[in-house]
Amino acid sequence: MNPLRKQRLYALIAILLGSILATFLVTSALSENMNLFYSPTEIKNAEISEDILIRAGGMVKEGSINRDINTLEVTFTVTDYQNELEISYIGILPDLFAENAGVVVRGRLNKDGSFDALEVLAKHDENYMPPEIANLLSEEE
Repeated sequence: MNPLRKQRLYALIAILLGSILATFLVTSALSENMNLFYSPTEIKNAEISEDILIRAGGMVKEGSINRDINTLEVTFTVTDYQNELEISYIGILPDLFAENAGVVVRGRLNKDGSFDALEVLAKHDENYMPPEIANLLSEEE
């Protein structure tokens, strides 16, 4: 084989191996950091492993918030109006967290069907306006 052809063949093989390696590394990095989103109904109907991190979302059920006065532990129920999911969280809740408000929690599902949240994100509607801006607008009128 011609030395120039041999050199081109080695370069082509190196490029192909590099591309395969880069694709594998990107895919594995993305799959490790991906949090899947589920509603309570999807969680009830799907078989979800306890070792993966997922996000669950819905509305906080009225009357379901229970706080431990000695610790920061809070339990509440998230519903999609078809099924419910019991959430346990230790930490400070966001200011917008309330009953009948939207919430997204990130954590792991337990064998008993409850959910241990690592993070709680409260959602607000599209009409939300910070109080400072609302005061400025009312003063201008």
